[in-house]
Amino acid sequence: MELYLEREAALIEAILFLESEARDEAALARISELSKEVVEQTLAYLKEKYQNTDSGLELSYISGGWLLAPKHELWNSFLRERYGKKNENRLSRAAMETLSIIAYSQPITRAEIEAIRGVSADNMIRLLQERELIKEVGKKDVPGKPVQFGTTKKFLQLFRLNSIADLPRLDKTESERFELGR
Repeated sequence: MELYLEREAALIEAILFLESEARDEAALARISELSKEVVEQTLAYLKEKYQNTDSGLELSYISGGWLLAPKHELWNSFLRERYGKKNENRLSRAAMETLSIIAYSQPITRAEIEAIRGVSADNMIRLLQERELIKEVGKKDVPGKPVQFGTTKKFLQLFRLNSIADLPRLDKTESERFELGR
């Protein structure tokens, strides 16, 4: 990295440390009053810096923005147990099952969720909406125009995903299960 960008990289690093949510390049440029090109250069430098050190942090691109987060292997080992509870407010097995169905099958209606689960989904849908993990994304073009649900940006952040395309792939048996109500 060129010498003149060290101060800029330090500024972007400090902003990422202080921000509670992921920020895209445009927002970082606006906050830091640096050009978008300089921000992009400093992000590339910081990503490499964190990958090539024994730091407990990494620069992550999550849900369309950048943030400093614990390294994935540390988070999954013992940090999640202590610190994840504060942010995640553990979901029950039924809520996780409903959330998984929505994530993999979105947009999906309540009736389709219930057909896959085999039980009423009213309470789980309400809970997931209250936690802002799912939202109404439209209405299905069938008689009665039922509401369709999809996941939110908060869902992506919680599961450290950049987009729904980053969800783990399902095997054939699992894929068929998510299609029962279709």
